[in-house]
Amino acid sequence: MNYFQCFIVCNALVLKRCMYKVFVAGNHDFYFEETDSNKIRRIIPKEIIYLNDSGIAINGIKFWGSPITPWFNNWAFNRNRGAEIKKHWDLIPVDTDVLITHGPPFGILDETVYGKRTGCEELLLRVYQVKPQYHIFGHIHEDYGSFTKGETSFINASVLDDWYEMKNKPIILNL
Repeated sequence: MNYFQCFIVCNALVLKRCMYKVFVAGNHDFYFEETDSNKIRRIIPKEIIYLNDSGIAINGIKFWGSPITPWFNNWAFNRNRGAEIKKHWDLIPVDTDVLITHGPPFGILDETVYGKRTGCEELLLRVYQVKPQYHIFGHIHEDYGSFTKGETSFINASVLDDWYEMKNKPIILNL
């Protein structure tokens, strides 16, 4: 199983004691892309909520999660930019409060160590339509941090650096 890309901690500082844990797979999680969803449900602990182009309401807060990222390096959950990836973003409900995606939207906390912006343009357009309170993602390890634009707080919660070593602290949100 890949690293959790973000931690949503509700009224607790220790993940183990958190009432709800939300998991979105990422580009290294080939097993999750290639395996039947029934088998995946059997291996994930019951206290973990796995979102794959799906959502859940928790205490009236609507979450939506997706592992999809623009095509790069033949990784898991890659989709071609344009119509192929857009169909995933079109699934995001307009009343989403917290959007969790593996990858970032284009131009927001998506800059690589080489100075290249690698986020998804189609995702950015959908976020502007949906206007979630939070958009949480990872994928681009070196652009960890947060940024608010309009009604949405964008959070790159990647805890790893570009060498896959623990560098950043988990971001804690009290919702």
